[in-house]
Amino acid sequence: MLKKLRSPRYQDLDWKTALFVLVIVAVFIRFPFFFRDYVDRDESTFILMGQSWVNGHLPYTQLWDLKPPITFLYFAIIIKLFGKSFFAIRLFGSVMVAITALFTYGIAIKITTKKVAFWTAIFCLFFQSLFGSLQGVMSEHICTFFFVAALYILVHKTDAKWFFTSGLLLGLSVMTKLNMAYPVFCLGLYFLWEGFYENHPWKNIKNLVFMGAGFFVTISCTAIPYYLQGDTQIWWKSIVEAPLAYSEGKFHSPWKTLPYVGTIAILLGSGYYFKLIDWKSKKLQLLTVVVVGILISYIQAGKVNGHYLIQLYPFILIPLAMAVAKLPLITKKYRPLIIALLILIPMESYLEYANIISNKVQKASFYNGEGIDVPRYIEEHELETKNIFFTEYHIGYWVLGVNPPTKAATHPSNITREELFPYMDNPRKTGIEELKYIMEVVRPKVLVAREGKKIFDKKLVEYNTYIDAYLEKHYKLRATVGRGLIYQRL
Repeated sequence: MLKKLRSPRYQDLDWKTALFVLVIVAVFIRFPFFFRDYVDRDESTFILMGQSWVNGHLPYTQLWDLKPPITFLYFAIIIKLFGKSFFAIRLFGSVMVAITALFTYGIAIKITTKKVAFWTAIFCLFFQSLFGSLQGVMSEHICTFFFVAALYILVHKTDAKWFFTSGLLLGLSVMTKLNMAYPVFCLGLYFLWEGFYENHPWKNIKNLVFMGAGFFVTISCTAIPYYLQGDTQIWWKSIVEAPLAYSEGKFHSPWKTLPYVGTIAILLGSGYYFKLIDWKSKKLQLLTVVVVGILISYIQAGKVNGHYLIQLYPFILIPLAMAVAKLPLITKKYRPLIIALLILIPMESYLEYANIISNKVQKASFYNGEGIDVPRYIEEHELETKNIFFTEYHIGYWVLGVNPPTKAATHPSNITREELFPYMDNPRKTGIEELKYIMEVVRPKVLVAREGKKIFDKKLVEYNTYIDAYLEKHYKLRATVGRGLIYQRL
């Protein structure tokens, strides 16, 4: 294997060697983040939801978040097997990203050379692990893993049983992130069109029936636990109705997605126009259909966060890599520069390696971040833990082994998303009412905030005015730990 790694002969590259290289690269660039309290706040919420499931509560019944249940199942399984382990959650996330890149490689070798396919997989790792809050485990990582695996099957297999298997995987993808229903629907339309265009409609219709059967088997399996508990209504409202209401939120607009959607559309269109990408290739058509479906989902949601783009990378990188491969070769004198740039790409990882070493020297622990340090301070100084409100660093609930003050406060920002309250069966009708209930009825003994940052989005003036005044009157600042502010009730 080591001999193969030293060899530039990509035609000799086998699956085991490719997987070995991808796992090594994925773990190397993500390893220092195994010890971070959180990279993105959403990951903290998924961990809380997974822990609640491990404790015997189905998602949406005790705690609530705006994601389908397979997202939480990933975290629940790891917590059940390995306990409260940031390391295990991030390690399996790294392996998942590596396998996603491997499936991307498997799709690409059916369209292009092994060399282009291999480097596509490497850059797939980079783009799913760097340049923003991507080093944790996001729902986009999980749903993309299932979708790429399904597409790999559709590229390599043509018989009905494999379409059924791909349907199972597509169902898992949608039950991880609902917007993946758009590319699934576009795939169905593509296979239907292809069948009529190439004069074998019944074969494609049969395959689509099997794919649809697999898809609905997965969807049904996520509903069965709720049916047995007599609570299918909360499953439907949380998984289907709530995301639709969320996309109509006051801060969402299709116009905000145009920079992302427009850039990707121009890149793809230019590749086809200048014949750098072969439009007649069925497999490239398949990738394009998936990209279009994902872009439509962004427009419908009216919002594109950086981690949303994880869903696009495997499908957009293949045609882009093929286009780049057709450009003139880089002369030898520039190759050292290219190598240097490749080495510098994981700069975020190098900085984080320095951070964990520094933390080890100063605090005798590789694990770092206010989500870990603040709970440690609270326990060491014997402050109240059962009645606590994290407006920031809410992974602290998990570290302390307690629950948020209300279901709506599972993710702190959900307090302000009053359009979602009917779907989580919240008795309060408005966000201000929810906030007042937490502060004036639940009356947290300890409140944690972040230094230099408003507790709620700066646009939400009413919320910030209320809680700032309430803290001034009823709380004192007990300690500042890093950037974490610990307030204690008077």
